[in-house]
Amino acid sequence: MKYVYASRSGNVEELVHILGLEAMKIKDGTETMDQDFILFTYTDGRGVVPPVVTAFLKENHSCLKGVIVSGNMQRHGDTFCGAGRIISEMYGVPVIAQVDGVGDSYDHRAIRGKLSL
Repeated sequence: MKYVYASRSGNVEELVHILGLEAMKIKDGTETMDQDFILFTYTDGRGVVPPVVTAFLKENHSCLKGVIVSGNMQRHGDTFCGAGRIISEMYGVPVIAQVDGVGDSYDHRAIRGKLSL
């Protein structure tokens, strides 16, 4: 399985590194992926999918197998990790995990288990 991520504040990138994953970074949304992948993303604004992720998925969604999403519970509790729910509904894939910021050790163990790492 391949891993792809988008990170604006650095939280998602740090999460990918904590998990020890080799992953492709979405920089401008024009990247391509021709193998099955799990997407790591942040939630933009008040619960929306970041434009760079929308652009990437427009061309690559057929290989998407699941999403792991980061959000900020304190600032956006009502729309926490909304991007993950939107992506899940749009493309019929599971939300594998939702984390606050980079998550904690419990989140990391749970994600490793779900990804069989």
